[in-house]
Order: sequence, then structure tokens, then C-alpha cells
Amino acid sequence: MSIFTRGNGARRAVDKVDELRKEVRDLKRTHKEKDAFIDHLQRVTRAQADQINNLADERNRLAKSLDDTRIEVGAQQKKNKSLLEELRPHRAAEANANAIEVPPMQRDTSDGADQATEPTGIDVRTLREADAAGLLSPVVRISGSGASADPATVRIPTVREPAA
Repeated sequence: MSIFTRGNGARRAVDKVDELRKEVRDLKRTHKEKDAFIDHLQRVTRAQADQINNLADERNRLAKSLDDTRIEVGAQQKKNKSLLEELRPHRAAEANANAIEVPPMQRDTSDGADQATEPTGIDVRTLREADAAGLLSPVVRISGSGASADPATVRIPTVREPAA
């Protein structure tokens, strides 16, 4: 044992030096970690900037390609339009040459249930058309009370015989 014993006071200089050395080590380690993280962020930032530049170059290349394609499509559409104009008379001539002609058909209306309509059979005009043609005649309605309608204002269609 030594005559000088180590004290146990909270304010010992040696303990304080040890604490400060530990704190310096921790700060250096933290500083190195932060430097490494900053380097990593800078590399990522550079990589992203390169990627952005590459994408911008690609976008510009695609825009130019799109413009060139639009020009080509426009020229092709003009050519197609002129070819269609040239083809129309040929199609019309072919359609006329290959036309199928069928004589007009006469429907058999000898069955009573299958009657022809105008101009040779049943009159199918609307009431307004029939009234305008003068085909409607006055109707007298006799009610249960003895009153009747004015025959000058009420008209009904007359039955017309089909033309033979």
C-alpha cells in the first residue's frame, strides 16, 4: 500500500481526465461515422444526378424520335389519302360491273290475313293525313243521357274498299 491512497471524491482530476478521454474517443468515432455517412450520401447524390442526366438524355432522344415518327406518319397519311382518291373510281367501276340486279318483287296477297298496304291495298295513313285528304266523316255519338256530340267536330275514318 502506498501512503497516498486514491481518494473517492467526485471531483478527482484523474477521473475527469479519463471521462474526457472517453468522450473524445466517442466523439472521434461519431465523427468518423458521420464522415462515412456523408461520403455515402454524396455517392448516392452523384449516382442520382447521373441517373437524372441519363434520363433527360433518353427523354430528349425519345422526343426527337417521336417528332421524326410524326413527320413520317404525316407523310404516310398524305400518301394513303392520295392512293384512296386514286382507288375510288376503280372501286366504283368494279361495283358497277359486278352489280347484281334483281327484278322488283310482287308479294302474293291472296291470303286474306296478308293484305297489302297502300298504294294497292289497306290505307295506312295517320288520322291527320286521312283528315287532310277528306277521308273522315262526321260521327254522331248518342249518350245515355240523350245528349249527343256535335257531328261537325267529331270525325271517324271510313272504311274504304281495296282497289281491285
